[in-house]
Amino acid sequence: MSIAESGTARQLVLVDGRSGAGKTQWASALARESGFTLLSLDEVYPGWDGLDAGHWHTYQHGIVPWSEGRVARLRMWDWARSRPGGVREIGPEVNLIIEGCGALSTFTALYATTRLWVDADDEVRKQRALDRDGEQFAPHWLRWALQEERFYRIHQSRSLADSIITA
Repeated sequence: MSIAESGTARQLVLVDGRSGAGKTQWASALARESGFTLLSLDEVYPGWDGLDAGHWHTYQHGIVPWSEGRVARLRMWDWARSRPGGVREIGPEVNLIIEGCGALSTFTALYATTRLWVDADDEVRKQRALDRDGEQFAPHWLRWALQEERFYRIHQSRSLADSIITA
């Protein structure tokens, strides 16, 4: 599970896949191994209807400034209070892994040095997501899945990946 040397000064790794596929666990291990900074889109989505908004915010305020050598400033989401939280800054000098549903799109793929899709069977994904987030996620499973389907139909994210990982 290592990242190939790309010959670039900095690397941006995008890790995408459906909810419960194993993206967070896989990307966390990769970040520990590589020393890269990890950003989870779960920190950014503005609530249960926020996949598109979280993707766009991360692209506009994270990926673009970071790629231009500027500090990325991302508004975090306070899930406990269901409102915007603090701002996370990511310096332009770091190598970066962004993981989450919507990390890989027709917009973000152009900036990435590595594009990964994490896959798992539907039943496995649902059980993992419910085991991970329990009662908090259960009433939102279908709502979130419909956002994923729409996003992936538009962006064809899986086909943009350099590699498919089965977790």
